[in-house]
Amino acid sequence: MIGQILGNYKILEQVGEGSMGAVFHALDLMLDREVALKVLKPGLESASILRRFESERQTLALMQHPNIATLHDAGTSAQGRPYFVMEYLDGLPITIACDRRRSTLAERLALFVEVCRAVEHAHRKGVVHRDLKPPNVLVTERDGRLIPKVIDFGVAKAARIHMTGRTIATGFGELLGTPEYMSPEQASFDTAAIGPASDIYSLGVLLYELLTGVLPFDPGRLRNLDVAEAAHIIREVPAPPLAARLAETGTLADAAALRGRNTV
Repeated sequence: MIGQILGNYKILEQVGEGSMGAVFHALDLMLDREVALKVLKPGLESASILRRFESERQTLALMQHPNIATLHDAGTSAQGRPYFVMEYLDGLPITIACDRRRSTLAERLALFVEVCRAVEHAHRKGVVHRDLKPPNVLVTERDGRLIPKVIDFGVAKAARIHMTGRTIATGFGELLGTPEYMSPEQASFDTAAIGPASDIYSLGVLLYELLTGVLPFDPGRLRNLDVAEAAHIIREVPAPPLAARLAETGTLADAAALRGRNTV
């Protein structure tokens, strides 16, 4: 789609891809500004996928917070593929951004507080994100200040029925989200059990990684297991103590150095 014009938007390059849609860096020809454009992939026009895509559009429309990506516009292509347009964020995942700047503990915590406020805003709107992780918390720099932005509500759970007429349900045997950041109740295959506490758990994992450089559970191991085994570990196996996890990875000194401190 590079070079094509969709509505008022000229597509410049592809910058991301998910299970439902592709994300492009585009130019708003009417307002002469850069935007991000997410369009449904071809061949995914089933009723359930269309509902989920529409749910994401409407979820973003509810959000009005400086630390959540802003929705600008929405429409449908001539081929019948829905799309929506958001602010363009030329940023990095929060963990990478902090490590590259060798951000101090105080600076990392200050960014994390802003992320928490954004998630609280979503919860007040009746929305559970369900996939909070560094790639979905991008950090941009404006006037010398780092600003975190929560993005990608593609698997969000809408508690408010009026959004799409129904809540998007998780199918049996399917885990929506990213295993290493997933709460135990999210790994239970019981959509009704998932609420704001699930996001709070994921925020705890994000903070763990932001401050130490490692995750409670080895992501490589979780991703190599089948769904049932990964879900069992997330639900039943206690997370290893921080000191033990760092000892396993052998990154204690590196983690401290990246974080501008003498110790972790």
